[in-house]
Amino acid sequence: MTTRIGILGGTFDPIHYGHLAIAEEARVLLQFDRVLFVPAAQQPFKLGGHMATPAQRLEMTRLACASNPAFAISPIEIERQGPSYTIDTLKALHEADLGELHFILGTDAAVELHRWHAAREIMALARIVVVGRPGIRLDGAALDRKLPGLAQRLTLLEGPGLDISSSVLRERVAAGHPIRYQTPDAVVEYIAAHGLYRPTTEDRG
Repeated sequence: MTTRIGILGGTFDPIHYGHLAIAEEARVLLQFDRVLFVPAAQQPFKLGGHMATPAQRLEMTRLACASNPAFAISPIEIERQGPSYTIDTLKALHEADLGELHFILGTDAAVELHRWHAAREIMALARIVVVGRPGIRLDGAALDRKLPGLAQRLTLLEGPGLDISSSVLRERVAAGHPIRYQTPDAVVEYIAAHGLYRPTTEDRG
């Protein structure tokens, strides 16, 4: 029987229960043998908040996934030199012969998939699993119009509907508000121990 692998990429800055719930939802409903978390090498430019380093994001992801034996972490994008594209990651994982690849992403990212570098190659190397996010309607037909042929490679999941975002967690930490019960305790403790997302002296004026 072919091994079925779910792949969940992201900046994970920080990783939270929304990420974990999406991964577990896909794992159970689509019968994945494993879900591979792939922290991105370089974060997109974001306004506000202080970002963790790639090594810190990788460690927080490891801490968050430690209790689930079906979750695994790949440092492939962080270790790769230069810009890191999803297609490069999928090619490397395909060459490693891990099994049938399923690329998991939220509806907010899926609507822009047709703009991604080598989008058609991504679709050829992995089946696409789109998980709903609160307030964003799933529309497979619209996605297929933007990227013809996607419908045959697409699975839509409603998702657990947890409305948690990394940017809000960073803002809460910066404001001195609690984030416990929104991300695993081990991640909360790591953030506190390393002083992540807190305003600097310059920020305070």
